[in-house]
Formats: sequence, C-alpha cells, structure tokens
Amino acid sequence: MAGVNKVIIVGRLGANPEVRKVSSGQSVGHFNVATSENWVDQQGQKQERTEWHRIVVWGKLADICGQHLSKGRQVYVEGRLTTRQWEDKQGQKRYTTEIVANTVQFLGSASERGANNYTNESESSGADFNPEPSFDGASEDLPF
Repeated sequence: MAGVNKVIIVGRLGANPEVRKVSSGQSVGHFNVATSENWVDQQGQKQERTEWHRIVVWGKLADICGQHLSKGRQVYVEGRLTTRQWEDKQGQKRYTTEIVANTVQFLGSASERGANNYTNESESSGADFNPEPSFDGASEDLPF
C-alpha cells in the first residue's frame, strides 16, 4: 500500500511571493503562509501560536501567484510535504521542510479575489509540464 502525503492549510502571506526562473527556464516561486491556533490555557488565559509554512510553486502556478498574491492575502494551499538538504558555504548540512503546492486558492474579500483557484493541472499546457524539475546543482538554485 502506498502512503499519502497531502497537506492543506489556510492562512495569510507574510510577504509578497518571490518568483524567478531556474536554469531550465521554468518559473519557481516561494512564499510563507502563517496559520494560527488559539486556545485558553488551564489558568483561563487566551493563548495563540503561529506556525509559518514555506510554500513552493512551479511553472504557470508560480507566475500566477507572483502576479496576484501579496503580503497579508489569505490563501488556501494544497500540496505535499517535502524536505530538502543542501550544504551551505561553510560546509554545514542544512535542511528545510516545505509544501510543494499543486493548488492555490485566493481567499478574502471580493475585491481581493480577482483570480480565484489555480492548480498546476488546470494551468499546465500538457505533457511538457513538469511541476518539479530536478535541480542542476547550481548554488544559486538552492536555497531560495
């Protein structure tokens, strides 16, 4: 039986997305989304914890996110968790866990919604679409 690796979050962008082209010419973008959890502790005090999630988008989805998303915008993100490893300039191993998104839905007020729901599948041009190309190992490609 195969495992399931699926993540769904709803939160707000902490900054505008950063989109660039990798050596293959395909667009890659990333942005951070905050999700918050609220509860009342045993002493009756309201508590809040915010988690930050690193989101990666590829291809046309990256371009659309770069055009339509901005800091503070609420989004629904669906994708899978992945962990990358690289070596920094001092030779230390570094790791980051991120959500590789295949669906991004723009939420918020009607004026914010301009573009609504985008997926890699609905925006791809066909068989030549590669949502996660392999990196050529160039240091400028990793980390973002």
